[in-house]
Amino acid sequence: MINIAKPIISDEEIEAVTEVLKSGMLAHGPRVEAFQKEFSNYVDADYGVATSSGTTALHTVLLACGIKPGDEVITTPFTFAATANSVLYSQATPVFSDIDPVSFNLDPEKIEEKITDKTKAILPVHLYGQPADMDPIMEIAQKYDLRVIEDAAQAHGAMYNNKKIGSIGDMGCFSFYPTKNMTTGEGGMVTTNDADLAERAGMIRSHGESKRYEQSLLGYNYRMTDIAASIGLVQLKHVDEFNTKRNENAKYLNEGLSDVEGVTTPEIVDGNYHVFHQYTIRVSSKRDEFKDYLNDHEVGTGVHYPIVLYKQPYYSAAGFSGDCPVAEECASQVISLPVHPSLTQDELDTVIETVKAASKAVL
Repeated sequence: MINIAKPIISDEEIEAVTEVLKSGMLAHGPRVEAFQKEFSNYVDADYGVATSSGTTALHTVLLACGIKPGDEVITTPFTFAATANSVLYSQATPVFSDIDPVSFNLDPEKIEEKITDKTKAILPVHLYGQPADMDPIMEIAQKYDLRVIEDAAQAHGAMYNNKKIGSIGDMGCFSFYPTKNMTTGEGGMVTTNDADLAERAGMIRSHGESKRYEQSLLGYNYRMTDIAASIGLVQLKHVDEFNTKRNENAKYLNEGLSDVEGVTTPEIVDGNYHVFHQYTIRVSSKRDEFKDYLNDHEVGTGVHYPIVLYKQPYYSAAGFSGDCPVAEECASQVISLPVHPSLTQDELDTVIETVKAASKAVL
């Protein structure tokens, strides 16, 4: 089976973890401090706050931005549940706006119609590693005095008009889950250029402490460990190399699949540096049969994501609804194919030939 994802862990990461284990400093310590500084420098942000996951990074950021019960946060319904769940954790309400069919990200032209007097933030997702259209989003936010929180869980190293993702909005959130472009095993990072927001995020992720054993606000235990940070420090040195290989693989797949009937390959929006966390095609019909054919022929796939959030059982039962026809259509058509840096030339060719065969057999 050609796997849809494959984390790259070398002896360098193993040695880094061993060093931490031998040091006796296993929890939040000097490796976390170093990782925060190096990662924030990497994304051209002034501050970094490491957390235990991408989800806790999102929750931390929403609270740091002052999102409270009764507030509304505009976001996409075409994303992993953690994006909107974090809004619910903050006792606020996610409001779903439709997406652009090329980038799969929030369509800026649809955002303003969702704004009410309760709206306090816009939460764009840089889905699959493709940056959202941030300039108009920032203009809308400025016009209505809204916070912009970047969900960059899939966008390590991505750029929008030569600006690193995670440095454009008020705050950014990254995930280091094992399948991401770089990993810490599990973990997250908050980035910002605002010293006050960084300070507040730092307190929230550590029981609300302004100093040792002095709680200045309600906080949580969302801290990263030195074990995780030691992995992250090594991975960060290689993430550009990983992203370059992902782009090379994506280009090769695009060329090989350009004329396959019923298949639409991903596009890179002008001005974007796409880091291809996922290489996601659209099929004109019979998506599930198409996916099954690929899996049956040893090509791993993923569907990211098959159900728009407001149609998820929990959200539907809670009374959420939406009118996002583009997102719903994409959810019925998308299939992610292997694009990770470990793919061999033979594996890339196998993916292409199997997709061609699936098109003839299924569509």
